[in-house]
Amino acid sequence: MITSFTACQVSYKFNGASIDYTKTKTIQIADFPIRASYVWGPMASIFNNQLKDQFANHTKLIQVKRNGDLKIEGEITRYDQRNKSVSSEGYSSQTELSMTVNVRFTNNTNHAEDFEQQFTATSTYENTQTLNSVQEELVTQMVKEITDQIFNATVANW
Repeated sequence: MITSFTACQVSYKFNGASIDYTKTKTIQIADFPIRASYVWGPMASIFNNQLKDQFANHTKLIQVKRNGDLKIEGEITRYDQRNKSVSSEGYSSQTELSMTVNVRFTNNTNHAEDFEQQFTATSTYENTQTLNSVQEELVTQMVKEITDQIFNATVANW
């Protein structure tokens, strides 16, 4: 009896810009101000810290205040809520919280990779809860999702 084995190989394909550490050594990440009409105070600092931590923990890039090989800047453009579903009695039963961030990415070592893009994340909560009681948890989840999207779009999208 002859048994045939097929070798499996894992490979990754980068769709975005992979980092060549011989050419790209620094990154400048600006603080993103809130430009949305609805504002929750801690949101900007949670976002800015998470974005900087994402690059610090997952790349060898040195973060600089100015003149980085890579530059990420932008603003939080939207933060709002809307009724998502309606109960059989005609009342809203869930509310969707949404956050959108506009990002400008500049690659000073290869300007062909520059782009501007918006990233959005949403979270839903039951109307039996108040926004104040769930806001920190939901914003933290949305920030994590958006910073992952930004990271993948800029340096590690596979």
